[in-house]
Amino acid sequence: MADAASQVLLGSGLTILSQPLMYVKVLIQVGYEPLPPTIGRNIFGRQVCQLPGLFSYAQHIASIDGRRGLFTGLTPRLCSGVLGTVVHGKVLQTTREMIARSAATLITHPFHVITLRSMVQFIGRESKYCGLCDSIITIYREEGILGFFAGLVPRLLGDILSLWLCNSLAYLVNTYALDSGVSTMNEMKSYSQAVTGFFASMLTYPFVLVSNLMAVNNCGLAGGCPPYSPIYTSWIDCWCMLQKEGNMSRGNSLFFRKVPFGKTYCCDLKMLI
Repeated sequence: MADAASQVLLGSGLTILSQPLMYVKVLIQVGYEPLPPTIGRNIFGRQVCQLPGLFSYAQHIASIDGRRGLFTGLTPRLCSGVLGTVVHGKVLQTTREMIARSAATLITHPFHVITLRSMVQFIGRESKYCGLCDSIITIYREEGILGFFAGLVPRLLGDILSLWLCNSLAYLVNTYALDSGVSTMNEMKSYSQAVTGFFASMLTYPFVLVSNLMAVNNCGLAGGCPPYSPIYTSWIDCWCMLQKEGNMSRGNSLFFRKVPFGKTYCCDLKMLI
């Protein structure tokens, strides 16, 4: 019981600290670029046209909504995290981890949808999803039960694929790459688990992006409609369009954000008017 409580407290603390980062990431994922590109240099020193990074983006949000505005969507995200920790903690056997993760994702997804929409409404300066209870009522009234599960399928697929990749890579590394005679074997295995988890999350990032876009797509917010976002008929349609544009990794990096070739952002359109 004490371990579960400590996990919830630790998870909640990390959620609060990372909220501004996630806020910026979500707005970038939906294609909102309020600041024009600038000429900068990449990690190799080569001159490139770059989009503003994390700190410039966060400063822009804070200049409009104040520092408190960087924590928009925190309440439903905390609810999602607490519920996910509790549900996942009920399943102890490793062989049932996939079921546990899927169950946690299914139960917490409505809060995830509310979190994303409360963030994305910054784009159009709307106040449609402000309170947790009001947001639940709004989604149910306008979209019914299915509205709470917008973007669920790609999120579930990404979670399952990430888990299988992580465990498979970790097994191969621990079995064939590490020497069982090493005195720090347990530490090495934990490090390999972290590294393989990182690579698995990178490979499955497109599922995260598509899930987030579908969660806000055509929900009545400016950020989920043209010109910021097309109206997708399904998550597969969203995937194909992003792939065609070369935007499958949009939002994956918050630094050294190179402008995609031939891409025009809404901020560019405003500057031309």
